[in-house]
Amino acid sequence: MARRYDTNDATDRVTGLREAASAVRRGELVVLPTDTVYGIGADAFSSEAVADLLEAKGRGRNMPTPVLIGSPNTLHGLVTDFSELAWELVDAFWPGALTLVAKHQPSLQWDLGDTRGTVAVRMPLHPVAIELLTEVGPMAVSSANLTGHPAPEDCDAAQEMLGDSVSVYLDGGPTPGNVPSSIVDVTREVPLLLRAGAISAEELRKVVPDLEVAN
Repeated sequence: MARRYDTNDATDRVTGLREAASAVRRGELVVLPTDTVYGIGADAFSSEAVADLLEAKGRGRNMPTPVLIGSPNTLHGLVTDFSELAWELVDAFWPGALTLVAKHQPSLQWDLGDTRGTVAVRMPLHPVAIELLTEVGPMAVSSANLTGHPAPEDCDAAQEMLGDSVSVYLDGGPTPGNVPSSIVDVTREVPLLLRAGAISAEELRKVVPDLEVAN
């Protein structure tokens, strides 16, 4: 039976974050609020938990799961060949609605799907998400919806779709926005905007004037 906690209530928040962290460490799934939409998350280093996440969403391995982190410093252990331009994007837009696709460290023991040696990573601008990520480390997190359905802006919508496939729901009320993060590929010499989202190409070009945009 899934448990749900109101993170706008001080007591519920403490209990909910503790229970969510325990669930993640056991390899179970949790739903958490972010600064874009609600996400369904699991321990990024548990291949079984990530497989459960993809199954809960009805999503194939051809759409690998992004990773959320609680601090930019975590990047040092996750990615390689991270350019000066990539760090400038981190400095300008994290925490926030910018996902960066980078080459992951070859030594990492994880299975996020068919990533071809890359990882899509983001630090969200949401206190509940950051508190959980700081406690448990990097999490594989995707929007908390069934594939093909709208991404949920509140906990009710997420729970209606995902039900008891999730152990703990952290209800932070409606999310601040429903626009997904922008995605920039920084594995190239010139960064490439793969998906225009909450941060426009114009905003990104203030940091990376030569930014290219995918067709």
